[in-house]
Amino acid sequence: MLKLWAVPLAIGLGLLPSAPVTQAQAPLNPTLRVGIVQRFGQQPSDRLQIVAGGQRSLIVRFTAAGEPRQFRVQRLTVAIAPEPLAVPEQRSRLVISQHRSFESAEASAEQWRAKGFDVEIAQPQGWEVWLKPAPDLPDAALPSLLQRLRSEGAEAAVLRSETRTTRPQLVWQLGEQRFQGDRLEIESNGPITVAGVPYPGRLTLQPNAYGDFTLVNTVAIEDYLSGVVPHEIGAGAPAQAIAAQAVLARTYALRNVRRFQIDNYELCADVQCQVYRGWESRVPTVEQAIRQTRGLVLSYDNQLIDAVYSSTTGGVTAAFEDAWLGQERTYLQPRLDAVRPLWNLQARPLNQEANLKSFLQLREGFNETGQPRFRWQRRRSLAEIQADLKTYLRDRRDPRAEFQQIQSVTISQRSPSGRVLEVTVQSDRGPIVIGRDEVRRAFAGLLSTLFYLEPERDSSGRLLAYRFVGGGFGHGVGLSQTGAMGLARQGWNYDRILKFYYPQTQLEPLHPAMLQVTNQPAP
Repeated sequence: MLKLWAVPLAIGLGLLPSAPVTQAQAPLNPTLRVGIVQRFGQQPSDRLQIVAGGQRSLIVRFTAAGEPRQFRVQRLTVAIAPEPLAVPEQRSRLVISQHRSFESAEASAEQWRAKGFDVEIAQPQGWEVWLKPAPDLPDAALPSLLQRLRSEGAEAAVLRSETRTTRPQLVWQLGEQRFQGDRLEIESNGPITVAGVPYPGRLTLQPNAYGDFTLVNTVAIEDYLSGVVPHEIGAGAPAQAIAAQAVLARTYALRNVRRFQIDNYELCADVQCQVYRGWESRVPTVEQAIRQTRGLVLSYDNQLIDAVYSSTTGGVTAAFEDAWLGQERTYLQPRLDAVRPLWNLQARPLNQEANLKSFLQLREGFNETGQPRFRWQRRRSLAEIQADLKTYLRDRRDPRAEFQQIQSVTISQRSPSGRVLEVTVQSDRGPIVIGRDEVRRAFAGLLSTLFYLEPERDSSGRLLAYRFVGGGFGHGVGLSQTGAMGLARQGWNYDRILKFYYPQTQLEPLHPAMLQVTNQPAP
C-alpha cells in the first residue's frame, strides 16, 4: 500500500472500540510469510547481517551433505558465491502481460485461465503474468506458442530467454566451518535483527522463481501489524484513524496471502503490499490500536474484503475498476470524500471534463482539506514526456518505443469519479493507448489519475508542454488516510470511519471460514 509519512512519537489517546473482543472469543492470530528481502543474491556483493538481540542466540538450521545440521550463534553473516554449472542452463519464460499492480495482473491471469491457459503471477521487477512452464514442452515450441498467444490478444507478450553458466549459492561461516547451500532457517527466543531492524517470529532464507533468494519472515499477524501501521498512517495520527488503519491492515494482509504463490511466501514488505518494518517503530498509540481492534476485520458476503486504501483521494473516492482491471467491488464505489453534500456525483459526474475542472477548483469542506496533496499541479515538457514514455515502452519491450515525436496527449476515457481510464498519445509510430494505473507508470511524477491536461504552446502554436492539474495521492480506492484523520478530528470513531469508506461491509471478528477462501480472487 501507499506509505503516507513517518511521524514522531505522539502521546496516545484512549480508544473506545465499538466492537470489543471478549476473552471467550479467543481471537484468531494466524501467521503470515512476508518477504522482507525479496531478491537477495541478485548482486554478487549482497550481504545479510543477522543478529540475536540482547543476550539471546540464534538457532540456525540447514542441510549439509544430506544431513540436517543445527548451530547456536549470536550473529550470522550470509553472502553469495557463484557455483559453476557443469552444463549451461537455458531459462525461458513466456511473459503474457506486464502490470503496475497485482490487482491488474490477477485480472489478466483470470482472463487467460478462462481461455484454457495455465498461467501464474510473478514479480521479477514489476508484476507479470507468465505462462506456467510444462515439463514436456521443448524450448523449440515456445516461439509458435508465443504467436498463438499474440493471436489470442496478448499483443505485448514476449519470450524472455537467458543462459546461465553459474548459479548463486548462499555461503556462511559458523566457527571454523564454512558452509554453502540454498536454504537457511533461523529462530530465536526474541526478535531477530536484520540490517539493524528487529523482526518478531522466525526467518527463512529460501530460493525464489528468479534464480536468487528471498528472506522470509514468518510472523503472527498481530505482531506484523506493529511493523505496518506506524509506517502506513503514522503514529501521530488521531487514535481513531490509527484504529481504522489497524483493522484495514489486518484485513488486507489476510485477503492477499495469494500474491507470491510462485515464490512460496505470501506478502512483500513494501508499497506493493503494505510497508512492513518489523518492530523498528513500536509506539504506544499504535500498540493500543492493535490491541483494541485485535482480531477484527471487514467482511462482505462472509468474506474478507479487498481492504485497499491510499493516502489522499482528492475529494472523491474511486471505484475498484477505475484503478485496476477486474470486476467491480460492490463496497468500493465512488463517493464524495466529505461529510457535507458539496457536490452531487449523480447529477454532475466527473467523467465530464467541465465538471471535473469545476470540482478541482473546490478546496474547502472536504475531509482532506488542508492536506498538501489534496490539490496539485505538475508541468512536464514535451521532451520529458517523450523520455518517460520511451522508458515505459522499452521496459515492456514495445516496438513503439522507437517513436520520434509526440503530436498530442489526450484523455480519451474517464470514469464517473474523474479518474483517467485511458490516455491516447498520438506519435509518428501511431496511437499509443495507456490505461488505468499504468498512466502513472508511463508519466513520471503524477500523484494520482484524478487530473486534467492543459497544453502549453508557443506563439506559433507549437506544442511545448502539458500541465497536469489534479488532486489526491495514490489510487484513491477505499479509505483515504488523510480523510480518516480529518474524520477522527471531528470526533468519528473507527467503525464509523470504516463504514463511511466501505459501505455494506461488516466489522466482525476473524473466523476460520474467512481464511479458507483467501487464495481466491476477491469478491
